[in-house]
Amino acid sequence: MKPAQHPTALRTQQRLADAGLDSRVVEFEQPTRTSAEAAAAIGCEVAEIAKSIVFRGEDSGQAVVVVASGDNRVSEAKVAALVGEALGRADADFVRTATGYAIGGVAPIGHVQPVKLLLDTDLQRFDRLWAAAGTPFSVFPLTPAQLQALTGATWSDIKQ
Repeated sequence: MKPAQHPTALRTQQRLADAGLDSRVVEFEQPTRTSAEAAAAIGCEVAEIAKSIVFRGEDSGQAVVVVASGDNRVSEAKVAALVGEALGRADADFVRTATGYAIGGVAPIGHVQPVKLLLDTDLQRFDRLWAAAGTPFSVFPLTPAQLQALTGATWSDIKQ
């Protein structure tokens, strides 16, 4: 683990600082693109990883970002009901265009386009979470309350 050096991770670090959050983005030599990889690198439970799953709204074409506990499968039907439209698959190009991040590194903040964002209520069971910081090798710690404050999103039951 080392301090962030990648430009995208540094932008995430700046966004955290601008929001008044004293959290440090760190980078790893090994990838952290999946919840299991991130948990192994950090040394935490998979469930403590705040993974970002991106869908595409069928009607709006807007990105729908679900920040879920790393051990949960996301129910597409529940998310569709919550956002009021059917969901489609978000390929790598759509994810990068909508969020500004590559798959495996989508941070819960700093998206380049407006997104619909939901937070998995199960994340509230932990004192500390780890979220992607913009690259498949970078993460940052925060509390559930900080995640909600940063995103302005609501807690939702999204688990399958």
